[in-house]
Formats: sequence, structure tokens, C-alpha cells
Amino acid sequence: MTDRTAPTVGVEWLADHLDDKDLVVVDSTTLLSVPDDGPYTVESGREGFDAEHIPGALFADLLTDFADTEAPAPWTVPSSEKFAVGAGALGIGPGRTVVVYDRSTGFWATRLWWQLRLEGFDDAVVLDGGLRAWRAAGQPVTDEPTPTPVPMAFQAERRPELLRSTAEVAAAVDDRGTVLVNVLDPETYRGDKHTYARDGHIPGSVNLPVSEVLDPRTGRIRPVEELRAVFDGAGLLDPGVTPVTYCGGGIAATGVAHALALVGRTDVAVYDGSMTAWAADPSLPLVTGDSPR
Repeated sequence: MTDRTAPTVGVEWLADHLDDKDLVVVDSTTLLSVPDDGPYTVESGREGFDAEHIPGALFADLLTDFADTEAPAPWTVPSSEKFAVGAGALGIGPGRTVVVYDRSTGFWATRLWWQLRLEGFDDAVVLDGGLRAWRAAGQPVTDEPTPTPVPMAFQAERRPELLRSTAEVAAAVDDRGTVLVNVLDPETYRGDKHTYARDGHIPGSVNLPVSEVLDPRTGRIRPVEELRAVFDGAGLLDPGVTPVTYCGGGIAATGVAHALALVGRTDVAVYDGSMTAWAADPSLPLVTGDSPR
């Protein structure tokens, strides 16, 4: 499939290619509930997928098959070996093009897109607007079970430069060659909300809410020229720095990494543990207040 170059495709493109033999369509929805007075809860989006999905689509469970289930936090990046097993079971491998979507804001889709890139697989794209856009365009959905895919041998070749650990982020706090990007809402960034073990943000972080990459009217990604203006204003297009995005648990951070890839920055790293890991360690500094940008 050589008629698309960006890491996202629209409904029309997918509808035109839905029957292509080398196409793998994947729903990666996860359900996240964040109450005002307690810890967040997560569960698989499998039940919703079974009730309604794009014809021929498969389901990827980000909480089990594509996560380190022994880690303290959900969604933690698994070993390359485990990821390869999960991807291969979905029929992902050489010669395949993967279109990922979700039934939410799109960041579950960007999470799997980013994980595929992390493991060396580049022929993956995100369906712009997800299932919401697909349905709005009058495209069909189904509750029919998808036939079991023919497994493939997925060859994982990890790109460690796209991933950051807590220790690596701590070491980069004073690094002028790194821009730490907190993609949470401004209230959480400032420390006005009590969402994590401690409030605030990593010292030196700029605040660029992930909502800024989406059109609020449609839920789709903003045009490239608008994204470029947003990122340039935050200093993220400077070739002399490497952006490292983080959020609460490494999901929304991939939404900004994906949007940056749309404007040509494919070197963006994601802090996988994000605020869940950072705030849990009392020895690590947090600051409150507005963004320095």
C-alpha cells in the first residue's frame, strides 16, 4: 500500500481498502474511569468490541497481550518477546499494513501505534476520528465474530530511543537537549487536582494538553499546519532538542507523539511510567504552577 504516507488515514481511505488482503484493522479500546474521589479503574474494551466493530477488525487488549501484567501500573510496555507474540497472533508481520482505531478519543489507538513503532514496525496508521468518524460517515459496523487470523512471525526490533524510564527522565531534568512535555490538562499540570500520589509536574516540563491536537468539534486530528503552529509555539520543532512526552500512565502521551510524527518529528520519546510512576516516588521532585512557555 503505497498511496498513503502519514501515520494516519481517514475513513474514506479505510473504506476503499477494507478488503485488501494485506490489511489488518485493530480496535485497541480500553475503558478508563477516573472518579473525583478515588483511584482510577481500568478494564478491557473487549465487550464493546464484540457488540460493535468495523467489519473484519480484530481486538487488541492493551491490558494483557500488550502489557507487562507483572508491573505495578497497567499498560506498562512488555518485553519485545511478549509483544511479538501478541502482534503475531493478530496476523501482524512483514508485508502487512495495520490500521488502529478505538471507540474513544483516539489515544488508545495511538498507544498501540506507538508500541508497534517502538518494536520496529512502521507500517501502522491510526484511523482519524476512530469508530465515531466511521459511523458518522455512514460506514457499516457489525457484531459478527471475526475469523481467527493466520498467525505471523512478528520480528520485534526495539528502538530504545523512543522509550524513557523514570531514571532516564530524572537524569534529563536539567538536560537542555531534552524538552519534557506534560500533556495533561492545565489544572492537573499546575497541581490543582489531586489525581496522583503527589500533585504537580516534573521540573522543567512544558504543558501542552493533548486536547490541543484534536478538533473539539469532530474529535479528529487538527490539520498539519495548525499542529505545526502549536508545536512550534511550545518549542518542540527545534531540531536541537528531543521531546519526551508524559501524562498519567503513558496513553495520552502517545497522542502528542503521534501528532508530532504528523509534522515530521518521528524521534519523540514517551515516558511510559509518566506521573503514576514519578509521583509514587517521594524522592523525585515535583513543582506546581503554570507552564514556563
